Amino acid sequence: MNLGTIGQAVGLFAVTNIDDIVILALFFAQGSGQRHTTRTITLGQYLGFAGILGAAVAAAFGATFLPEQAIPYLGLLPLALGIKAAVSAWQHRNDPVEQQTASPTILAVAAVTFANGGDNIGVYVPVFATSGVSGMAVYVAVFLLLVALWVAMGRYFATRPAIARVLSKWGHVVLPVVLIGIGVLILVEGGAFGL
Repeated sequence: MNLGTIGQAVGLFAVTNIDDIVILALFFAQGSGQRHTTRTITLGQYLGFAGILGAAVAAAFGATFLPEQAIPYLGLLPLALGIKAAVSAWQHRNDPVEQQTASPTILAVAAVTFANGGDNIGVYVPVFATSGVSGMAVYVAVFLLLVALWVAMGRYFATRPAIARVLSKWGHVVLPVVLIGIGVLILVEGGAFGL
């Protein structure tokens, strides 16, 4: 195994997924006190990231599941989830804070992960295509190991007392804002709907 390739994989993953730590922390805050939150978020993160890797590997071999023009429209996923979370927060605005949010679901986490990583596919494809099968296997293995680290870091940040207090008080507001922002950013940067 080439240490240079491992180092490049670590760097590429970190640069393309740094924003996921914030989103993961928000999901952990949303599921705080609920059973199986860590398992749900971990499975959702792996499912979404497997979708990203699957699309990137297939495209590196010349197959594409999504036309390039469709990728910006992935922004509709976090936008819809953000609007849903905002409506829920508004409907439950007078409830005690601990009742204002529902626990995240595997599919919601996966959808946000995949949509937020849609632009990563464009970065991964040329790297995978030029690294050969063995190099691509190293990238995929390192990325999958780092997903676990990212989930652990998201959980760590969400459970720090100062951060946990802020997230428990404002997480039901911040999560929809972040999801809507990600959705709009993906749509605008990709030129969806002529934006």
